[in-house]
Amino acid sequence: MAQSGKHALVTGGASGIGLATAKALAEAGWTVTLAGRNKAKLLAAAVISDAFRIAVTDVTDAIDVQSTVKWAVEQNGPINLLVNNAGGVTSAPFEKTRLKAWRESLDLNLMGAVHGIQAVLPGMKAAGGGRIVNIASTAGLVGYRYVSAYVAAKHAVVGLTKALALELAKTGITVNAVCPGFTDTGIIKSAVATIAKTTNRTADEALATFTATNPQGRLVKPEEVAAAVLWLASDEAAAVNGIALPVDGGEVS
Repeated sequence: MAQSGKHALVTGGASGIGLATAKALAEAGWTVTLAGRNKAKLLAAAVISDAFRIAVTDVTDAIDVQSTVKWAVEQNGPINLLVNNAGGVTSAPFEKTRLKAWRESLDLNLMGAVHGIQAVLPGMKAAGGGRIVNIASTAGLVGYRYVSAYVAAKHAVVGLTKALALELAKTGITVNAVCPGFTDTGIIKSAVATIAKTTNRTADEALATFTATNPQGRLVKPEEVAAAVLWLASDEAAAVNGIALPVDGGEVS
């Protein structure tokens, strides 16, 4: 499984699924450029592995992403794998979800992936191949209450994945999505704390809001999502193209 000499760019790479993915790639012999907005978190992540490089990047800014890709290639060689992991969610009923929140969700969750793909495609085409993995969500496969903007954006990511997989099929580039269910990350921890505080429930009762959707009765581990990415990035997955792979304990499978 080792992929010595390969270079991956992981957005949102300083924590959660992004960091777990970066660790898995580094252990398999990849050099990994971690991109994210939080410089302090990136610096903290950088000490974890000698294989990590960091780049402060706002994926909602196309020019910033282009600059990051240019720098990463100059420093570490061609990008063989792009993992579009950067994302975020805010919760509100549809009628209280303001236009600004819609734009922010689409800019981060959808256009962030678009900017990354546009930036790496010329290099991947020139190299005769590459891997693009979009971290979507089960929200890209089904609907959830009170997160309509996030659900719409993640459905768009899945659609983008399928369209590009067909468009690039003869270039040696594969495009796939991984769709985690509720995963044990800082986002969920924060949501659990908020639910507990606003509903006067215990932390365990609030957590059950999320684990109840998983037939296994638990949160997905970030490392389990990372393992799916690692497989999709491998030579053995060269014929796997255009899928939206659920990692969710059977929730939507």
